[in-house]
Amino acid sequence: MNLKSILAGAALALAAQGGWAIGFEGGIPSDWTCDGLCGTLGADGDVTLAPTGAQKYGYVVSGQSTPQNLSPFTFGSETTGSRLLSSSFVAAAGDELKFHFNYVTSDGSGYADYGWARLLNASDMSQAALLFTARTKPTGSIVPGQDMPLPQATLNPVSVGIITNAAPGVGPTWSPLGTDSTLCYEAGCGYTGWVQSNFTIAASGKYVLEFGVVNWSDNIYQSGMAFDGITVAGEDVIPSVPETQSYAMLLAGLGVLGMALRRRRNA
Repeated sequence: MNLKSILAGAALALAAQGGWAIGFEGGIPSDWTCDGLCGTLGADGDVTLAPTGAQKYGYVVSGQSTPQNLSPFTFGSETTGSRLLSSSFVAAAGDELKFHFNYVTSDGSGYADYGWARLLNASDMSQAALLFTARTKPTGSIVPGQDMPLPQATLNPVSVGIITNAAPGVGPTWSPLGTDSTLCYEAGCGYTGWVQSNFTIAASGKYVLEFGVVNWSDNIYQSGMAFDGITVAGEDVIPSVPETQSYAMLLAGLGVLGMALRRRRNA
């Protein structure tokens, strides 16, 4: 058996084991980029675990002193906000991109904070697709967000209202909101519950996911967004550390390779 065959066999063995994490169990991947406040969390207050079987989800939250001008929308009164960009990944035409999200806000009233997710072309970071929008308002549907472009993804449920606290004037309980957890500015505070976004990728290429949320006209009464279960064609886009079996197979392959190299030098 030559060296090429040995290396090819080891690569196939590792590929068969799979190399994909589930959700955000290990935290935000180190090769993702956060502008502002991002993190991972388990079930917390009003935000339950996503219906994916994972024990942690990712989140972004608007914050009081985080970067400005992160929003792709120009409504004119954006202040502080946060944005999380994934590492780039390759997808083929026809692949299904799916994930779950849950929008949470302590800022009610008519025109308020909003969140979004986009698919970006990795080559120039231009928008390939708008995957969802959410925006606070007192009543009615807040997904898609009021006065925001319609998403190109299919949402399930298609339209979502706000889930409010039974006690008037009490906002959602969620620790990423910081001191604004349980607080509420007028009607419209609450959370959406988990919503699924499903988008069929139109063209093969390299892409980046963007999750963001911003404050509207002030930097108080924070809003945030949880997300989980990001998959492309049934495969998670977040690379993980290989499983123990994969490590064993990798070490075995390297051992065989070392023996072959020693034999060639002795010869």
